[in-house]
Amino acid sequence: MNEAGLGFRVKSGWAMVVLVSASSPPKVIDRRRVDLSDPAVPDSAQPFHAGLDLPKAAAAKTVARLVGCVERSSARAIAELIEHYRAGGHRIVGAGIVVGSMVDPQTIRNDHIRAHAEEGRLFRLVIENALRLSRLKSSVTRETNSIDEGRKMLGISEPRLRTELKKMGKAVEGAWRAEEKAATLGALMALALWSSSRIRT
Repeated sequence: MNEAGLGFRVKSGWAMVVLVSASSPPKVIDRRRVDLSDPAVPDSAQPFHAGLDLPKAAAAKTVARLVGCVERSSARAIAELIEHYRAGGHRIVGAGIVVGSMVDPQTIRNDHIRAHAEEGRLFRLVIENALRLSRLKSSVTRETNSIDEGRKMLGISEPRLRTELKKMGKAVEGAWRAEEKAATLGALMALALWSSSRIRT
């Protein structure tokens, strides 16, 4: 089995996922978009927004139904993804989840902004839960802090880290955007945590 780290950049309704080898130097094995909502239920991509203009009771019922849809869809999608990687001979040793925000939605007074925060938390939690069911350890990093945390964990300078993230994109076809770089960094940090835990033991 070939050890690898899994990285996620969480968006609303989906995540960019990158699988990175534990080789030296590490290499991108796979990059793909994974739906965390149900494409057949468009409102499940933004479940809390769907309830904003509804009466309180109807809003609660609608949001609960859509959240359930998200939980089922994401659990299935991530379980299938991990099984696909494992069947391909990869032993996933950890996962890094990169998010836009970790603010507590209850601290936000504006309904629309709070809905964004609720969805950000929901899609982060469903990934964490799905990984836990697959017996994978994960860590969460806010994107604005990820480069700084990454350079410390990897023991390299910020310019070199940015250069390496850009260079790693040459292994895949198509665009290599901020989402892919963030997910790759999440995977690299997961590999760093795994490596340090091996040294300690």
